[in-house]
Amino acid sequence: MKIQKMNSMKNVLVLGLLLTFLSGCGAKQPAEQEAGMGIIPPTKPVSEFVQSDIVYPIDAYDPWEGFNRNMYVFNFYFDKYLFLPVVGGYAWIMPDYCEDRISGIFKNFGEIRNFMNNLLQLKFKATAVTTGRFLVNSTVGLLGMYDPASHWGMARYKEDFGQTLGHYGVGAGPYLVLPIMGPSTLRDTTGLAVDAVVRSEVLDWALDDVDNKSNVRTAIDVMAAIDARHRVGFRYYQSGSPFEYDVVRMLFLEKRKMDIAK
Repeated sequence: MKIQKMNSMKNVLVLGLLLTFLSGCGAKQPAEQEAGMGIIPPTKPVSEFVQSDIVYPIDAYDPWEGFNRNMYVFNFYFDKYLFLPVVGGYAWIMPDYCEDRISGIFKNFGEIRNFMNNLLQLKFKATAVTTGRFLVNSTVGLLGMYDPASHWGMARYKEDFGQTLGHYGVGAGPYLVLPIMGPSTLRDTTGLAVDAVVRSEVLDWALDDVDNKSNVRTAIDVMAAIDARHRVGFRYYQSGSPFEYDVVRMLFLEKRKMDIAK
C-alpha cells in the first residue's frame, strides 16, 4: 500500500514538472538570445523525457475521444443557449423555498434507486436505513418536501446501477460523453439505462389512476431535469483551463472509483 501511494505521488510530481516544463517552453526568450544568439535548440527530443510506461493521473481509456470532444462542445452550446436559460427562468419565477421543496420530492423519489442498488450489493444496513428514510420522508416529510430522516440520524446512501456493476467487478470500459447528460463510461451508461427503466416502471405504477398520464409524466420528467441541472453548479468553459476536457474526465473517473470503493 505504501509503495502504491509513493508511486501515485511520484506520478503527480512528474506530471506537474512536465506541465511546468511545457509552459516554460512557451515563455519569451531572454533578451540576449533574441539579440544575437537566437533560440538554443534542444539537445534531446521530448520523447526522451517522458517515460511511456508510466500511467499519469490524467490519463484515461478514451478511444472515442474525437466523438467525445465534439459532444462536449455540443453540450456546451445546448447548456448555454437552451438548458441554462430555462433553468434561469425557473429560478427567477420560483421562490427558493418552493425550489427546495421540489428538490426534496425528487430526492425522496431517488431513494427507490438507492434501495434497489444497496439491496443488489447486499449492503443490508444501508438498505434498511434507505427504507426508513423513504418511509419517514414520504409520510412525516410530506412526500419528501422536508427531510426529517436526516435530522433523526438516517444518512442517505446514494447508489446507482453503475456502482452495482462496479461493485461486482465490471470494468468502467471506454470513457463516454453523453448528449446533455455529460461524462460517463460504457459501464455507467448501462447503469443509467437500467435505473431509467426501473424509474419509469415505478412512475407508471404510481400514476396508474391519473388522468392524462402521459402528459403528467412528461411534466414530471421535464421538471426533474430542470431541478437536477439547477442543483449542479458546473458551467462549461468557466474553469479557465485549456485542458478542461481532460480535467473533467479525470475528476469524473476518480469520483466514480471512490463511489464504488466506499
